[in-house]
Amino acid sequence: MQKPTLKDVYRPTHDEAARHAFVGALKGYLNGPLEARLAGHYEDSIKPAFVEARGREPENRTEGTEAFREDHLYQLWGSSVFTSQDLMWETVGETCDRLLPDFEARREELANREPRGRLELEEGFVPPDPIRRVEIHRQPGGYFGQSGDTSLRLGMDYMGTGELYRAAKGLSEGDEVGDPGMGKYVLGALGRRFPDVDPGSVLDMGCGVGVHTIAYKQAFPDADVWGVDLSAPFLRFAHVWAEDKGLGINYRQACASETGFADGQFDLIVSHIMFHETWHDVLAGIMAEAHRLLAPGGIFLNADVPYQPERLTMTKQVTNHWQVVNNGEPFWTGFADTDVRQALIDGGFDPQDVFAEYDPLGTGQYFIFGGIKS
Repeated sequence: MQKPTLKDVYRPTHDEAARHAFVGALKGYLNGPLEARLAGHYEDSIKPAFVEARGREPENRTEGTEAFREDHLYQLWGSSVFTSQDLMWETVGETCDRLLPDFEARREELANREPRGRLELEEGFVPPDPIRRVEIHRQPGGYFGQSGDTSLRLGMDYMGTGELYRAAKGLSEGDEVGDPGMGKYVLGALGRRFPDVDPGSVLDMGCGVGVHTIAYKQAFPDADVWGVDLSAPFLRFAHVWAEDKGLGINYRQACASETGFADGQFDLIVSHIMFHETWHDVLAGIMAEAHRLLAPGGIFLNADVPYQPERLTMTKQVTNHWQVVNNGEPFWTGFADTDVRQALIDGGFDPQDVFAEYDPLGTGQYFIFGGIKS
């Protein structure tokens, strides 16, 4: 009898699933109807009061935040969002606590087989500041955890919150646990722009726990597929997740601006939500590294949040800035303010070969940007 794989093992109990659903619904309400109510309140009350006091509307998120700061509805929204984040990690954490022994047992079983892919962790690797001092998304332990902890727990937590969000948005019905939906989305964006793409080598920058890297190996089964990330706990999880699926994917611990790969090694480099979790000072280095790593004619394609200020209402600018200050998104603003087209050109891409566009995603859009190496 075939032993259960990790996608079969990750099964919340009835009570756990009910709590996950509650937290997902709460987040949906706070970020949907309540934030929409806050936007209406801004137009009806907050903006007129600011105009009366200053003789003009708020001109940027700093002035907008000042206008919102003492408003009770804004304070209710912020405190509720903060609490919902705590609840998310708490509820998913209970499931992961219970299932960790089963995940570790599966890892031990897989370790006794010939590995299909490689896991390259650098002994003594110290993640650079400031990211090593930040708990992104306010995940307990951050992306790096405690020194000496080699368990799969941090990776499980991250994957589990992804499952909570997918279920809350109705995206997981009929899908396997850990379905690489956003990896498939990136492939769709790639295919719309480059329908004949057939890379022999693929690099997933900022691959995290590797869930979406799976999609690239499934789409290009003969390609040499690598994922690179700073987080050893995430890469351990990614390696086990890929081995569990019988896929030969390689993972390396490194900064995306200094990967250690050879010049021209890759035909395709992709990323998903890496840039808004990357501090601004290293962005130029990532662009230059991607250009160096690509073979001539190679493609660099990234998908990230569409929160450039010129596209947003003042309320959305303010609530996004609140997330930066209070909810574990400290690098969001730096990315949103970046002219990525110019950053790609500065990194070595020819101006005629870069793109920065918006693709549909559900009822909204996603930011797709990158370039082709001449």
